[in-house]
Amino acid sequence: MSYPILLTLHLFAALIFIGTVFFEVLILESVRKQVPAAAMRLLEQGVGRRARQLMPWVLLTLFAAGLSMVWLRYLPALATPLDSAFGTLLALKIILATSVLGHFFTAMFLFRTHRMTGRYLRIIHLSLFVHMIGIVVLAKSMFYLSW
Repeated sequence: MSYPILLTLHLFAALIFIGTVFFEVLILESVRKQVPAAAMRLLEQGVGRRARQLMPWVLLTLFAAGLSMVWLRYLPALATPLDSAFGTLLALKIILATSVLGHFFTAMFLFRTHRMTGRYLRIIHLSLFVHMIGIVVLAKSMFYLSW
């Protein structure tokens, strides 16, 4: 598959994932105070169910495209990541992305074992939110910073 197609797939998957995390952190959390608890539970269950159906495919696309782009174009930069700003920032971005994947697997495990609580969910979403901000900043900085 060509690099431009992989990049487009990677960007669309990132938009969906980041958009979902931002929606859950910035919108749903503030709506919680304005909606009756029973209605909020139903809303969260519906959103959560849909997210659990969609996100595995989004993350598969995101990571498959990202790894393919690394393989096609950026492997030399990762061979010696401290030799350039690009390589260092890309390595940091990959570390954060791996942590995001760990968050996802942890959340899926907690849901499947019926141990997910509202508190765990808020902590995971907030952590993902911070990770996403870091990844976006690193992704843009890779092409503009140098040292």
